[in-house]
Amino acid sequence: MAIAELQIGTRYEDETLLRGKGRFVDDLHMPGMLHVAFVRSAMAHALIRSIDTAAAKAAPGVKAVLTYADIRPLLTQDRIALAMPSGAIRFVVDPPVLASSETCYVGEPIALVVAESQALAEDAAARVEIDYEPLTAVVDIVAGLAPGAPKARLDCPDNLVAEAVIKYGDVDSAFKRAAHVFSEEFRLHKGGGHSMEPRGILARYDESAESLDVWDSTQMPHRNKAVLVQMLGLHESQVRVVAPEVGGGFGPKAVFHPEELAVPAAAKLLGRILKWTEDRRENFQATVMERDQFWSVAMALDKDGKVLAVKGRLIHDHGACTPYGSSIPQNAATNLIGAYVLPAYEMKVSSCLTNMVPTAATRGAGRPQGTYVMERMLDRAAAIVGISRDEIRSRNLIQASQMPFTTPVAMRDGSMMTYDSGDYPECQKRVLAAAGWADFPARQAAARAKGRWIGIGLSNYVELTGRGPFESASVRIGPSGRILVTSGATAQGQGTKSMLATIVARELGVETSMIDVIVGDTNFSPLGIGAFASRQTVTAGNSVYAAAIEVAQKAKQIASVLLEAAPEDIELRDGVAHVRGVRQMSRSLGDLAKAVNGSIGFALPGGISPGLFAASDFQVAGTPFANGAHVAEVEVDCETGGIELTRYVAIHDCGKVINPQIVEGQVLGAIVHGIGNALFEWMRYDDRGQPLTVTYGDYLLPASDVLPRIELLHMESPSPLNPLGVKGAAEGGTIAAPAAVVSAIEDALKPLGVRVLDLPVTPVRLRALIEAARTASAR
Repeated sequence: MAIAELQIGTRYEDETLLRGKGRFVDDLHMPGMLHVAFVRSAMAHALIRSIDTAAAKAAPGVKAVLTYADIRPLLTQDRIALAMPSGAIRFVVDPPVLASSETCYVGEPIALVVAESQALAEDAAARVEIDYEPLTAVVDIVAGLAPGAPKARLDCPDNLVAEAVIKYGDVDSAFKRAAHVFSEEFRLHKGGGHSMEPRGILARYDESAESLDVWDSTQMPHRNKAVLVQMLGLHESQVRVVAPEVGGGFGPKAVFHPEELAVPAAAKLLGRILKWTEDRRENFQATVMERDQFWSVAMALDKDGKVLAVKGRLIHDHGACTPYGSSIPQNAATNLIGAYVLPAYEMKVSSCLTNMVPTAATRGAGRPQGTYVMERMLDRAAAIVGISRDEIRSRNLIQASQMPFTTPVAMRDGSMMTYDSGDYPECQKRVLAAAGWADFPARQAAARAKGRWIGIGLSNYVELTGRGPFESASVRIGPSGRILVTSGATAQGQGTKSMLATIVARELGVETSMIDVIVGDTNFSPLGIGAFASRQTVTAGNSVYAAAIEVAQKAKQIASVLLEAAPEDIELRDGVAHVRGVRQMSRSLGDLAKAVNGSIGFALPGGISPGLFAASDFQVAGTPFANGAHVAEVEVDCETGGIELTRYVAIHDCGKVINPQIVEGQVLGAIVHGIGNALFEWMRYDDRGQPLTVTYGDYLLPASDVLPRIELLHMESPSPLNPLGVKGAAEGGTIAAPAAVVSAIEDALKPLGVRVLDLPVTPVRLRALIEAARTASAR
């Protein structure tokens, strides 16, 4: 089947979800089920002197109050084994299932209450008395790495949990011969994923069968199963983990949290079915977040604006433990290189343990920060050299003729970072034309004459997608004619089932209505990796593509025997196999499956192997890089610092597009998330580590009233790294948006000389910058 024919405009999931038939964790109810509430630390850093559970145990409807001492006998080790391989990690800081002697962030679970209802469990949790001895909290990441700084964890040697230097080329020589050298500092905020559905877990332990079933709102059920097997000392055959409908993931649900062990362990201990549903306040306090970073960066350029080298230091907030290795700062530092030829580079990356919630991936996983720094440096470079912002990018962009393009930066597997395909100059050219970039100076001059401050900004980006090592998928046709597709991929509303069904439908010549798709269930797919790094179309898509091709070939082979025709003369269409040109000579797919299901005492036709089934575990040969470019227009109110986003145009290249509707939805959502990072979202803590933004009245998200209509364009540069030619699409919009928006703000305020470096750009912050610029100009 030609890849271009795969495009389809419908979503397999829509009817179930739109009719309210989706089954999320909190929709699951079982007879005798009890509810869990967690007692969480009120201190960012403290010793726990005692935990008094007597009053809570005496509360109405309470069945148990459990602490670390109660659960530890069930576990094989003291800490949850989550460490990811990384040469940068100096020491591993795995989290406990429940804090027992030292608590290291507000919201860390200390005890759990089991009761007849959620309300009764929460009421009882408030009765647990904890005696704390306060310790100094580490919140400032720069101060946290200073000599003699207080420790974020007493059991660690210091706060420098990870450090590495990314380096290639002759940086010193480049800076010595440069015509222009300048430096900047950037402080980037902490923010979260904020999926519509917070986390949730339902656990059932069957003592007679010695089996544990867990329903978890997770992006990675197979990893969660592996952790449960290891921590509870069970066999793989005893544990099943299911990710039912998941209302958004965006990265945080790819991380195994302490509650995901505490609830199943408690279910096993008590022999009861237990359910926990995270509320929004818990989501703010206890779900992993991302993005507190400090960058100090210098750039060297020749007289024509060609970048010769970049060097600097990144200090990254690692939070209170290491659930995600060092991949986030690594991604940030490598993605700074972006779509450009950078001959020499040196970045020291230091990760600081803090007394804030642990840090892990949120949409973009570090890449928006690195891209933001590079794009802002290029804007400054353009001003220094005296050329336009689009021109300095054009002079430094990797050319299509240079693809595949390798930069000598080592990836996790030791290979060099290689961009597989794409035309970055053409991408920028198209988005500038669509946005009317060339005409904007005239519009800007006319607006300024009327006292209006409007600006336009540009940002390019690349995104590593389709991270391996593999994903599993299988295709099976039953005697009923129904087609069952299973995969280790998981769905969080991004259209994974639609993507899989579309590929299979086209290969087997059926409508997607004939296909049942099961994902995120470790019983149906014993192998699997899950959802992260914009990977599922690349990995699971190619797996199911290979399996569908194999099933189609076998169906033609069976039909050729039954219809006495050559296999190459058999066509699959509308659920039947027929001889080409003779539609009445046909057999349904169900008939073909029945023929190889076997009858007692009879041989299978033509000696064909049993079952109309195939499975595949596609292993990536490399990571395809998506890319794109964004243009934003804004209007600034200099008296209030208010920012109105008036226009947004983006172009995205994710290789071959399977379903345009899904791709547009993913890119649009990512752009909105990126706009939120630029202008609204800021998880703030005071100097004692107390979170200050734990409701949506304080932590702002972009809504429809602050967004313009986002105009999307698409390019297709097929990846040579997989049979479908696809790349990921889910995160790219987030990566470019902050830089484009801030570039536009700065352009609007260019007459005042305002420089915008830190994120987010709130009205209060921008108003202060405007006033400072006016004061400086008046001197």
